[in-house]
Amino acid sequence: MVDAAISSGTADRECMFEAFARRLPPGRRYGILAGTGRLLELVRAFRFTDAEIGWLEENAVVRRPTLDWLANYAFSGSIWGYQEGEAYFPGSPLLNVQSTFAEGVLLETLILSVLNYDTSVASAAARMVSVSLGRPLAEMGSRRTGEYSAVAAARAAYIAGFSSTSNLEAGRSWGIPTMGTAAHSFMLLHDTEEDAFRAQVAAFGVGTTLLVDTYDVPTGIALAVAVAGPALGSIRIDSGDLPTVVAAARAQLDALGAVQTRITVTSDLDEHAIAALSASPVDAFGVGTSVVTGSGEPAAGMVYKLVAHKNDSGQWTSVAKTSTAKLSVGGRKTALRRLDSAGIAREEIVQLGDGPEGAAPAPHGGLERELLVPLVQGGVVDERYVGVAGTQRARQHHAAVMQELPIEAFRLGRGDAVIPTSYR
Repeated sequence: MVDAAISSGTADRECMFEAFARRLPPGRRYGILAGTGRLLELVRAFRFTDAEIGWLEENAVVRRPTLDWLANYAFSGSIWGYQEGEAYFPGSPLLNVQSTFAEGVLLETLILSVLNYDTSVASAAARMVSVSLGRPLAEMGSRRTGEYSAVAAARAAYIAGFSSTSNLEAGRSWGIPTMGTAAHSFMLLHDTEEDAFRAQVAAFGVGTTLLVDTYDVPTGIALAVAVAGPALGSIRIDSGDLPTVVAAARAQLDALGAVQTRITVTSDLDEHAIAALSASPVDAFGVGTSVVTGSGEPAAGMVYKLVAHKNDSGQWTSVAKTSTAKLSVGGRKTALRRLDSAGIAREEIVQLGDGPEGAAPAPHGGLERELLVPLVQGGVVDERYVGVAGTQRARQHHAAVMQELPIEAFRLGRGDAVIPTSYR
């Protein structure tokens, strides 16, 4: 497309692209945007080196004028978007990219690959947090996704309210608290379960978490308390009928005097399994496969469309796809969330017209809250939204956003978006 646009003289036409989702995944009542902070850093670093230019030339992918253009590529446009951690609904203009056609269209795959995956993880994680009743959740899914996706998933889950991750690179890169326990291989390495417990306690102290279901849970609990004493930090249970096993474990720990020892459960948990444990004496959850795969929805269904461009007179012209199955709404947009007097969200309002330049984020608590914020201006990234500080900012914003959602948003049964999207 860039090659053809350079030839036709339209590559430098100023355009507005928009990333949005036509619908939420089936049964979901809201989505949570994540990945923005990662995306901004990737956009800033997006370049074509001699290696890429050489390959494109050798394989005749594009012609010489385009190779020269790519060699000098650096995004110089502007980007507005919903703040990371924000709730979104069908039609929400989540990211607006204003640039030349060539600069903006080149970012499509980068934008969608980041936002679709991270948003999927955050949306699933938020549902898990909402049914955990304030008990901490640890992200433990690195073995169930790609090596780079694992780091992204840990970050997205943390923004959505998870308390920690077992992925140390996510801790190093994004400042996320890390945790971990021994696996069954460590238990099986030793001649006896007791030897394994003693080795772990010797290395990490009695505050560690001992895995007690390698052989027999009651026997494992008794050995764990015998080795570490009643001040044992935690036990982990990774199998069995969890409500029954957890209740028996709590009673046994209390009888042994380990009344402060916490119980952590793992074992293929998702939001439905966590909700089923709401009445059980579980102190913490470890979630793996379900969170890193979006709990059955591994992509958020976002698309990236051209919605406006300037005509030969310099005036903005709305454009839109009109095929019946995949309609889009053209035009440069701003977005508001209408709240009632109690601060509960009631409507997503997408305004067509002048675009996002004049929009400024309003504080939580007003009756209409601006949703689009400037993320990149003239190619310069707003540092507030990137790095460790940006991750913390997104987590804090998400916590405030969740207080705005109607109570119906937190039902796990199938349903439509919890608030409507209206166009003005």
